[in-house]
Amino acid sequence: MKTTIRKIGNSEGIIIPKEILERMGLRAGDNIDLSEEAGKLVLKPLDDDFNRQLEHAERFMDRYKVGLKKLAE
Repeated sequence: MKTTIRKIGNSEGIIIPKEILERMGLRAGDNIDLSEEAGKLVLKPLDDDFNRQLEHAERFMDRYKVGLKKLAE
């Protein structure tokens, strides 16, 4: 499918056609990973559940870093 890069405020963006979003199981507000591979833009859905769990684990480790350090010894 063809799409156009558009001005959105101070940024630029693209409109992803509804058919593609439905096939990928995506909707407005979902997070995606954008990367460049071999001169191509690649969009991949992010696993929000995993990211939430990772953020929680990081907060836990930061809060209890002294105790975790002693356990590691």
